[in-house]
Amino acid sequence: MLDASDLPDDIAALKDMLIAAQAREVRKDDRIERLEKLVAAFKQAAFGRKSEKADPDQFDLALEDLEAAIAAIHAEDEADSHSGKRHPKPRAANRGSLPAHLPRIEEIIEPESLVCACGGGLHCIGEDVSERLDVIPAQFRVIVTRRPKYACRACTDGVAQAPAPARLVQAGLPTEATVAHVLVSKYADHLPLYRQAQIMSRQGIELDRSTLADWAGRAAFELRPVFDALIADLKRSTKLFMDETRAPVLDPGSRKTKTGYFWALARDDRPWSGGAPPGVAFSYAPGRGGHHAERILQGFTGILQVDGYAGYNRLIAPDRAGPDIRLAYCWAHARRKLVEITRTGSSPIAEDGVKRIGELYRIETELRGLAAEARVAGRQARSATLIADMRIWLTHHRTRVAGKSPLGEALAYIAKYWDGLCIFLTDGRIEIDNNSVERTIRPIALNRKNALFAGHDTGAANWAIIASLIETCKLNAIDPMPYLSATLTKVIDGHKQSRIDELLPWNSSLSCRKSFQ
Repeated sequence: MLDASDLPDDIAALKDMLIAAQAREVRKDDRIERLEKLVAAFKQAAFGRKSEKADPDQFDLALEDLEAAIAAIHAEDEADSHSGKRHPKPRAANRGSLPAHLPRIEEIIEPESLVCACGGGLHCIGEDVSERLDVIPAQFRVIVTRRPKYACRACTDGVAQAPAPARLVQAGLPTEATVAHVLVSKYADHLPLYRQAQIMSRQGIELDRSTLADWAGRAAFELRPVFDALIADLKRSTKLFMDETRAPVLDPGSRKTKTGYFWALARDDRPWSGGAPPGVAFSYAPGRGGHHAERILQGFTGILQVDGYAGYNRLIAPDRAGPDIRLAYCWAHARRKLVEITRTGSSPIAEDGVKRIGELYRIETELRGLAAEARVAGRQARSATLIADMRIWLTHHRTRVAGKSPLGEALAYIAKYWDGLCIFLTDGRIEIDNNSVERTIRPIALNRKNALFAGHDTGAANWAIIASLIETCKLNAIDPMPYLSATLTKVIDGHKQSRIDELLPWNSSLSCRKSFQ
């Protein structure tokens, strides 16, 4: 806000100030209009008709562009606001603090003179400290290994030389850290190998995509025992999640892709304060039949939490031989079917069902993190009554709604899996939904978007091995890059098979741990 004393006495100068102010107002109106259009585009992408929505896997990418555009408009507005000021006051921003483990490079900016206008010396009475995030671009380097040869001048007993160290790629270029970087870039950051080759070429390193693929394949082979140990450890649990997702695979000879599947087996005991570390293992199978799930779960006994896919019924068939498995089902899937109906028009019954399930979720939010016994007690005291009322509600409305209608089918789904949906009331280890494992397979979907398909069944199996270790690292707040580098080094140095459990991510060195997102 200008004070009267800031206004010039000259009429021409006043006119110039007025014209500049009017121009700023026009630009501000234009920016407001652009922001409104951006917000409208965002709403359309998020809430528009199904045919007009952004693909869920690509929605975050569109949101990034939208946020960047809004930030540019804000910057333009700030530039106008500070027009004519040499040192505008910075706008306050709540950005949080930078991680303590990052190295700090301090710079001290002193005034031009420490002599006061009166001639006395200035003394420090405090300081303002700010931190900014800086980056040193990824830089490749060359490790030169020299092995001197020694011989005795007094005899001819031969030459002494240290043995060559073991390498993942014998007589090859990469260190284990380089291979780990390639794996993390591909399977954690979803950067296909040909793009990595392009990035390396900008530093003068000419490597063919097939060379990087060879490194990844060799790494997958060496990591297979660790992957097997991961699956074995998960199957020793008594409560797991399972889900499956598509894995398009190139079908040699037909120039087309066939549909394989990644089956995710996950453990997450954190919601009930269980002692076992979280983990996930992906197993590739050429199909979606229930016999694949049965094969993967061989030796497991306990509770398996799944969605309503019929293939899992094989696990509880009366004539099935093997350890006992009980299926717990997912309220999120039941809710999802009702929500889809509410989006197509007014449906009081579906809306009431969504509200009832929402009440169960509110209780679960308050119970999350408590011991299993406390969760059961809370559910019996608060959720059991709601479930009993919902059973009456479900029976009543199924007699009034056409069975072939979308609502009728949604209610029939809930009724079909009712016992498995309600089992969470009697066991505090069971979650209300299957979301824990669904979150672990999202990176698979992102990688599928970028890579389009795996080149071969074996390639898909390798993908599963590496993705399992990387996603388990993330679940345990471990940086996968130093973990994979250290693990590959230990494996090729001859780590004993009898101690392979020591190489599982949660048993890795604490130096690998940090807040990893």
